[in-house]
Amino acid sequence: MSVPLYQAKAELFRTLGHPVRIRVLELLQDGPKPVRDLLAAIDVEASNLSQQLAVLRRAGMVTSHRDGPLVVYSLSTPDVADLLAAGRRILGAVLTDRDALLHELRADGQAR
Repeated sequence: MSVPLYQAKAELFRTLGHPVRIRVLELLQDGPKPVRDLLAAIDVEASNLSQQLAVLRRAGMVTSHRDGPLVVYSLSTPDVADLLAAGRRILGAVLTDRDALLHELRADGQAR
């Protein structure tokens, strides 16, 4: 039995629901990185990073390969970077709307 598309989409967005996973994906937008570079850029324990990388790998958002002693991760498709960019645009629009609303509320309160 196949999973409905809306359920698969929900699982994809749940995968994005952790700050470490988002940060990993952001860092990988610049190209493949070994785990040691990811660890240096993200303030988490190695075991936590390993768990988050495993989640991303299982979801198909990243791929990994060995380069000698290093494990190197990369985005599985450029579409992941596009999704992150869309998230930034949406967040920017939402925050802009909130700033405008907050400004309007403050102006309305001072007028009374």
